[in-house]
Amino acid sequence: MSQIQTKAIEKLKNKRIIGHISGKESGPTLVLFGGIHGNEPSGVQALERVFKKFEATKQDLKGAVFGIKGNLPALVEKKRFLEHDLNRIWTSSGIDEIAQKSKLERSVEENELFEIHQLISDIFATQSPPYYFIDFHTTSSPTLPFITINDALINREFARLFPVPVILGIEEYLVGPLLNYINEKGYVSLGFESGQHFTVEAVKNTISFIWLAMIYCGALTKEQVPDYKKYHDQLNLSAKGNTIFYEVIHRHCITDSDDFEMLPGFRSFEKLQKGIAIANHNGEQITALKDTIVFMPLYQVQGEEGFFLIRKIPLWILSFSAFLRKIKFDSFLVLLPGVSWSNGTRDKLMVNLKVAMFYNKPFFHLLGYRNRMVDKTHIILNNRERTAKNMMYKGSYWYKK
Repeated sequence: MSQIQTKAIEKLKNKRIIGHISGKESGPTLVLFGGIHGNEPSGVQALERVFKKFEATKQDLKGAVFGIKGNLPALVEKKRFLEHDLNRIWTSSGIDEIAQKSKLERSVEENELFEIHQLISDIFATQSPPYYFIDFHTTSSPTLPFITINDALINREFARLFPVPVILGIEEYLVGPLLNYINEKGYVSLGFESGQHFTVEAVKNTISFIWLAMIYCGALTKEQVPDYKKYHDQLNLSAKGNTIFYEVIHRHCITDSDDFEMLPGFRSFEKLQKGIAIANHNGEQITALKDTIVFMPLYQVQGEEGFFLIRKIPLWILSFSAFLRKIKFDSFLVLLPGVSWSNGTRDKLMVNLKVAMFYNKPFFHLLGYRNRMVDKTHIILNNRERTAKNMMYKGSYWYKK
C-alpha cells in the first residue's frame, strides 16, 4: 500500500486513516468516511475489511482511494458524540473559528473536525480530480439501505447507479453535516445509510457499496471485481428492489431538554395513515396529519431529529427539474419582485416574502434551491447546481450533459 508524504497524512496514518491505495495510472480520488458518529461502527468495520482484501489481492486501480475514521474518541465510547455532534458543525464560519482556537480550547469534536479538515485539505492538495466523497452511517431503527444527497444533478446521476432508494432535500433541515460542507465546494458527495446500528447486514451493505463505488467512480472495472454481481444483488435485495427518489418534507426537531419517545415498531419508509400516533413529545402525542411516509425514527438517546417525513418524487418531476436546471431557468427569477441575488457568485437568492407573494417552495426545489430563514420576512435560497463542478465529471460514463 503506497503512502503520501504530507505531514498531516503521515501523522494520522496509524489512527485516522484506515487505508490508502494509489494506482499506477491517474484517475479519480475516492474518499470514504466511517464512524463520524461513534455509535455507528459499521462503516469503519467495512472499510477495514475491504482494504484488507484489497491488499491481499494486490489489484491495481486508477487514481486513489482513502478510508478515514471519523470521531475516534466517540468510537471508543460507542457514543454518537461526546460534546458536540461531529456531523453538525461543518460550517465555513464554524471551521474558521475552530482553526483560531488552540487544541486545549477546542471541544473533543472540534479537535476531530480540525484533524479531518487538515486531512481533506491535504488530499485536495496532493490528489487528482475528479473527487468523490462518501460518508457511511447507520440508523437507530430498522431500515432499507438508502442514499442521502444534496440536490445537485451530478449527485443525482451518480447516486442512481446504486440499487437503493435516494433521499433529496435533507440539507434543508440540517445545519453542518460534513457532506454539506464538501458539496458546497461542488464535488460529488453521497451519504449511505446501510441499515440498523450494530447489525451484520449493515456491514455487508457497506462493503457492497464500497466495491460498487470504486467501480462506478472509475477506480476499478467490473472485470476486476469478480463478486460485482454479488455486491449489487446484496444491496438490491436489502433494499427490496426500491430505487425510488424521495424528498424530505418535515423534520420533527427535539432538544436535549425535551422528553421525547418514539412509539415502538416504526421503520424508515413505512407508510403512515392520517391520524396514527407516532411519538410522545413533552407529554403531547404526535400524530400524522395526513397519509405520509416515516423516515429515520429516533430510537436512541442522542440526536436532534425525532423523525422525518418523506414523499415519493415522480420521475417526470425529476426530468423536468433537470431540464430547467440545464437551461438555467433560474436566471429569470431575479426579474420577479422581491427576488435578488444575495452574492456576487450568483449561487444564492434572497427572497423578501412580504413582496414575493408568489413564492412557492416546491417550484424553487425544482431549480435546485433549498432555503434557510434569515428573519421573519427574508429567506436565503442556496443553489447546489451553480456551485457544482460539472466539468470535472464530464469524462465520467455516468455523466449526462
